[in-house]
Amino acid sequence: MERKQQHYEGLNEQEIHDSRQQHGTNVLTPPAQTPLWKRFATKFSDPLIVILLVAGLLSVGISCYEYFGMHEGYSVFFEPVGIFVAILLATGLSFFFEERANKAFSILNQVNDDEPVEVIRDGNTTRIAKRDVVVGDVVLLDTGAEVPADGVLLESVGLSVDESSLTGEPMCWKSTHENDFDPDATFPTNHVMRGTKVMEGHGVFRVERVGDATENGRVFVASQIDNSVKTPLTEQLERLGRVITLLSYSFAALILVGRTAMFFTNFSFEWVHFVQYFLDTIMIGVTLIVVAVPEGLPMAVTLSLAYSMRRMLKTNNLVRKMHACETMGATTVICTDKTGTLTRNQMRVHEMKANTTDETMRALFMEGIAVNSTASLDFSRPENPTVLGNPTEGALLLWLHEQGMDYREIRESAEVLGEITFSTENKYMATLVRSALVPGKTILYIKGATDIIRNFCSPVTNTSWDEIMNQLLAWQNQAMRTLGFASRIVDDSTDTSHGKESLEKIITGEPRFVFQGIVAISDPVRPEVPAAVEECIKAGIQIKIVTGDTPGTAREIGRQVGLWNESDNEKNIITGPQFESLTDDELENRVFDLKIIARARPMDKKRLVETLQRKAQVVAVTGDGTNDAPALKAAHVGLSMGDGTSVAKEASDITIVDNSFSSIGRAVMWGRSLYLNIQRFILFQMMVNVVACLIVLTGAFIGTQSPLTVTQMLWVNLIMDTFAAMALASLPPSESVMNNKPRNRHEFIITRAMTLQITIIGGIFYIILMAFFHLMEHADITSLSAILHPNFTPHKEITPYELSLFFTLFVMLQFWNMFNARAYASKQSALSFKQCKGFGLILLLILLGQIMIVELGGEMFSVTPLHPIDWLILTVATSPVLLIGEIIRFIKRKL
Repeated sequence: MERKQQHYEGLNEQEIHDSRQQHGTNVLTPPAQTPLWKRFATKFSDPLIVILLVAGLLSVGISCYEYFGMHEGYSVFFEPVGIFVAILLATGLSFFFEERANKAFSILNQVNDDEPVEVIRDGNTTRIAKRDVVVGDVVLLDTGAEVPADGVLLESVGLSVDESSLTGEPMCWKSTHENDFDPDATFPTNHVMRGTKVMEGHGVFRVERVGDATENGRVFVASQIDNSVKTPLTEQLERLGRVITLLSYSFAALILVGRTAMFFTNFSFEWVHFVQYFLDTIMIGVTLIVVAVPEGLPMAVTLSLAYSMRRMLKTNNLVRKMHACETMGATTVICTDKTGTLTRNQMRVHEMKANTTDETMRALFMEGIAVNSTASLDFSRPENPTVLGNPTEGALLLWLHEQGMDYREIRESAEVLGEITFSTENKYMATLVRSALVPGKTILYIKGATDIIRNFCSPVTNTSWDEIMNQLLAWQNQAMRTLGFASRIVDDSTDTSHGKESLEKIITGEPRFVFQGIVAISDPVRPEVPAAVEECIKAGIQIKIVTGDTPGTAREIGRQVGLWNESDNEKNIITGPQFESLTDDELENRVFDLKIIARARPMDKKRLVETLQRKAQVVAVTGDGTNDAPALKAAHVGLSMGDGTSVAKEASDITIVDNSFSSIGRAVMWGRSLYLNIQRFILFQMMVNVVACLIVLTGAFIGTQSPLTVTQMLWVNLIMDTFAAMALASLPPSESVMNNKPRNRHEFIITRAMTLQITIIGGIFYIILMAFFHLMEHADITSLSAILHPNFTPHKEITPYELSLFFTLFVMLQFWNMFNARAYASKQSALSFKQCKGFGLILLLILLGQIMIVELGGEMFSVTPLHPIDWLILTVATSPVLLIGEIIRFIKRKL
């Protein structure tokens, strides 16, 4: 193959050195790695963890006072230890699962900087490592080579480049002739870009940018910018943390003021007594703060996220960053690329129309497809052969394969005598062969633009040119590539010794070619995409296509997937240059109308994402190319494709392993269900904590001993809540959540309905418990079987046995209420354990744990064993909590 039409000297040693000093090396700057300890430390920035740390430190102080000042037992340290165990469990689990996901995320950004590149230096052709390429180098390109840097073409012979990793375009024609320049091309026709791949032809270019200065490098650097966009869940938990902090400290201050006033009202002032009383009051206030803080919430969030990460992998969603699980549920806009996400990124024959029914002519048609081609197929996986070379020509070979024909046998049986490669000048390619189908005959096959080929053909039979051109126009309106085929038998006396020149004379001479047929080739939409798009739209999620393709192609793909409809017009589509010319204000006013951005450049999608975020949208971005990386990084959730570039995967939060857009819908369903599970846990735990706080508060003001001891509260606030977190976090997703609109990211995580339930049910529980406590104060209860005939006594005294009854009543009320929490926002029965057997197991563990603590806890938990009849009565007496909930849900189902 002839390399050059002219001589190039290239750079000398001094020029190489000077260029490297001035422009740097051809290496992408790797992202800075955060140390392991810093990654772990960030887990302690969670607002609820901060509150827990403060509560833990206060609890340590009070425990030290009780142990050293009041000479109480070592059990006073159980609560602070329990709080710090809760902190370590929550932070440790979160850190463990994220680090494990990072290890599982094996495909990171790896650039092979040692790949050999052919360059001309000092007048000689030589090979150097990609990292050693400098600005000014003259680089030679062959079919299959990856472009090592950005530059301008000096020569181009039949050159086409796959720019899909930057623009989404799998085939871009390159030329040095101004007449061939495409003014609408994303990158100039006479430029090649780093990271793109030569699909066919060859060329020579001069390097203009290397390393981070290349378009690929700019995209890579932009993708490494750490975006500080807060997730919706983070914002809502921060708000919840502020509310809990305000309420708990307000109640603690109320206790301090109220009890101090009580002291001066009921006691004579003595400094010693006042200090003792004041310290006791502070201890009560701190206990209330500790009780109010939901220790189990960070654990519930972490367990829910970790459980979802594991289960989502089974639905082909590899979650790398834990928060992405929930954020997908709040997504309001999905910005998606076209190639490889909505489409297969594999050219395929859509329809083939042969212009003959004669078997011999059809056989010649197939021989022409096999021999008049520069592509080939890789059969290393026979069930799924892949294309090597031009994807359009590869689609024709795949069509032959589907017809049961082996193109290799056809190609090997025909002797190639000459060929003309495709170029933008002639718009066709031709191959002269000694045919195996017509022994002793030489046949010239030609394929290309039908409007060009028809000029070389005889009048068609069985149809008309008008019908053929109308069919081609219909295909082209559907964004398909079209080709025409023709052939002619060449007389053996014809002179073919002058190669391309001889073949061109044959093509334009007599006799004329026989027109064989036409074909439509497209990158087909993935079959599952239309249904997945419809699901997302019904779920209230906007979808926007951002692609480097032409407006016509992008609009047609939008139509095929169900995004573009007859009511849409020019305000719903825009090109990259038009998009770039919009001011920020103009874009914000138009952004919700846009459905498609065509001819988009890499930074256009990132700007779109940032504009949507300024409009209070939760944005997810899908992409598989290097060009998608900045947007993937900037989005609330970045979703890369399993066969995408490593740069895209590194920038993403979730990798769609099977490349299916339908997996995105599954991720949204999981995210919404996960958020609902977190709400269910908050509903349950806040009800527990509100009732406990009211009991502590009441005890502080009426001057009696607290009905619940510190160690009992440890069980209620930590262990029981941890079990509840496991039970409610492991609930399976519900498809019904896809019928709802995306939630408002600014709404409080505790909804009005939840507040109503907490207030009403919590109030009922409080009244029941305080009534029982009041009964115990004035009656000597030795067994619940005799509670209908209490033995009233004149003095107030509560026995350890009565406190054990009160503690168990409190837990059993919450035990049954966990069923109601599980059924929150669902009309289904709470007794349905389908797909969530773990819920029943955890409930059993809670019940057995309560029995063990009461029967064996003794002095540590301030309890004494209960009679078996007491357990039975308490269980049955508290069960209406569930029964009433079931009746209400039954009525809702009927209504």
